[in-house]
Amino acid sequence: MADVSQERAPPGTCRVAAVQLNSGDRVDANLDRIESLLGEAKARGCRVAMLPENCAFVAMRDEDRLAVAEPCGSGPIQARLADIARRLELQIVAGSLPLTSDDPGRASGATVVFGRDGRIEAVYRKLHLFDVDIPERDESYRESAFHAPGTEVVTADSEAGVLGLTICYDLRFPELYRRLAQDGATVFSIPAAFTDATGKAHWEPLLRARAIENLAWVVAAAQHGRHPNGRRTWGHTMIVDPWGRIVASLAAGEGLVTADIDHRYTARLRRIFPVLEHRRL
Repeated sequence: MADVSQERAPPGTCRVAAVQLNSGDRVDANLDRIESLLGEAKARGCRVAMLPENCAFVAMRDEDRLAVAEPCGSGPIQARLADIARRLELQIVAGSLPLTSDDPGRASGATVVFGRDGRIEAVYRKLHLFDVDIPERDESYRESAFHAPGTEVVTADSEAGVLGLTICYDLRFPELYRRLAQDGATVFSIPAAFTDATGKAHWEPLLRARAIENLAWVVAAAQHGRHPNGRRTWGHTMIVDPWGRIVASLAAGEGLVTADIDHRYTARLRRIFPVLEHRRL
């Protein structure tokens, strides 16, 4: 683990990290890599760190997720992340973990927010499921076959601001982000495992649009590269400011990016450009 001697974020800001991974089907190996990168985030002075979708497990087959799915609040994956959060005194937004659902044949992909004391502060289960065919890549995705969708819109408190919790395919549904902004969100967490094809076409413009539309920060931690199941994810982890500017990015490779989120900047933009108050619908 990296040295935890800290740099300090500028006054009035909160330094956040977005972690990029190439996760596979070995849970312990994935968690070891996560722990190392979170140690680096702590050493860089981060108070909040966000992990990508499927951070602890990328299945060889979709149905394999059922074997590692955990009840909310218990299980080795959640226990390990809670311990890391507690030891590093770092709020961890675990992009998505496999949690059991009321349907024994399907697990939920869920963002679990661990406080700096290791306690679970919020859980968001992915609302929109990726049932899409990509003929030119001979790829077909049916998340609904083994994923149970969530039913609730969820925010979480953070030193970085109120977090609006979303996951991957949610990014294509702007009404969710407007609802989160109405609920007080100033930072959108968008962990993802975007496919290589759709990521190349749409990832950056969608992230910037969600930031611009809502005058909110976007922190998008991503999976990248070829995974053991043969599928490729786009990577390009990035942090976007409320004016739509990319302030940090990592195209490929495992690692992390950081940014200092300034609450005053967000508040000033929303005051001088009050688009959120001008809705007519």
